[in-house]
Amino acid sequence: MLDMDGTILDLAYDNYMWMTHVPEHYAVKNGLSLSEARKQLFARFGALQGDLSWYCLDHWSERLDLDVLQLHRDNQHRIEFLPGAQDFLGVMRERNIEVLLVTNSHPDTLKLKDDVTGFSKYFDGIYCSHSYGFAKERQEFWSALHDEIGFDPNSTMFVDDSQIVLKSAATYGVDKLVAITCPDSAEPPRECTEFAAVEGVSELL
Repeated sequence: MLDMDGTILDLAYDNYMWMTHVPEHYAVKNGLSLSEARKQLFARFGALQGDLSWYCLDHWSERLDLDVLQLHRDNQHRIEFLPGAQDFLGVMRERNIEVLLVTNSHPDTLKLKDDVTGFSKYFDGIYCSHSYGFAKERQEFWSALHDEIGFDPNSTMFVDDSQIVLKSAATYGVDKLVAITCPDSAEPPRECTEFAAVEGVSELL
């Protein structure tokens, strides 16, 4: 099982959208400085961290009175695979290893990113937390996913850049967990001592 943003796709796109592009438009719309817009937005983002609403474009479009999906489309040229990720997925396909995408992404963002990169052709199944009503940070997500596909926690590897999500998977009983330490190609690697860690999925080969 692979996460999407920060695991196979470069988190630089999402970081740009939520830390720069959306705040810029919010600032203009509300007559704020960029620094004040960021202060307000980051407080609102932080309050919902780990909740499904945090990942929901409809939620933020309504709350911010912005067409957040269109803002994403305007910058779709920034969407790309992380270094080595596409080659890794190709090798998994050649070796007939079952690979599932397990993501918190909003369905509209997932479709946009797939339209740009075509990543879906590498996966045997795509599972989005919005279909279950709970983010991957919640045990209810893992229970619902297990009910649907019946994966074996003892023989499944799950790879994600979020250590909070990995802890949730560990609590559920997923045995083989790997953290991505370089989810944003524009930033230095993160530290990780709790889980097995690689800078990118290609190292798993």
